[in-house]
Amino acid sequence: MNDERSVATSGASPVAREGGASTPAVHIDAFNAWYGEMHVLRNITVDMPEKKVTAFIGPSGCGKSTLLRWINRINDAIVSARAAGTLQVHGVDVLDRRTDIVSLRRRIGIVFQKPNPFPKSVYDNISFGIQMHYQVSHRETQAVVEWALRKAGLWEEVKDRLHHSALSLSGGQQQRLCIARALALAPEVILMDEPCSALDPIATAKIEELIHQLREMYTVVIVTHNMQQAARVADYTAFIYQGELIETGETARLFQAPQDKRTEDYITGKFG
Repeated sequence: MNDERSVATSGASPVAREGGASTPAVHIDAFNAWYGEMHVLRNITVDMPEKKVTAFIGPSGCGKSTLLRWINRINDAIVSARAAGTLQVHGVDVLDRRTDIVSLRRRIGIVFQKPNPFPKSVYDNISFGIQMHYQVSHRETQAVVEWALRKAGLWEEVKDRLHHSALSLSGGQQQRLCIARALALAPEVILMDEPCSALDPIATAKIEELIHQLREMYTVVIVTHNMQQAARVADYTAFIYQGELIETGETARLFQAPQDKRTEDYITGKFG
């Protein structure tokens, strides 16, 4: 294990983070995005504070997930996708083609709408990324796996099934495993794209409780179609409509006293 990586026994990840903290964690200014000729995001300007939960709400197709996927450059896989403007994560220029994408994606974890565990064991789902990114011993890897599963609230449920297929877990357990997999790489930011839409109410409640706990150590950005969920978990909420950022602010204020009529109409169910 190299000199920057050490297994810790505190609440911090056993894999050390690189670099210092800054506020905001994510800074976006005059950001535009296209798929071919389709202009899907227009002049988005928003900051996402560190160690807070920021929720993006809005109708289907408004650009929420597109914005999320640009934060760690997943849209690079789409040939027609392009973007312009400022998008920084702790000062790193995300859109700069010289930015190391492997390092960027290690620092910015993402959890998708549907659980997507690897067709491997529970243990291997988490250890795979650790061994790929860090020089660690088997013992240290074991420590990180246990730490991540505990952080995701899953250890007690799977500690006797670590070498069983991850696909044998329930949907909610699979989603928490995917969160644990992201946590194991010591991210600075965790992106969640509709993380509960495929889950039942009990599993959803567990994920929401986990989000509350994660904000103590991580910046969390969540896209959700569920406004009640945004109200429950988010410190700040941003409303996107037809590719434009209509309004953003503290969640309680935005839901109780929206400043824009379109925001009010959306959260009161007049459209969406």
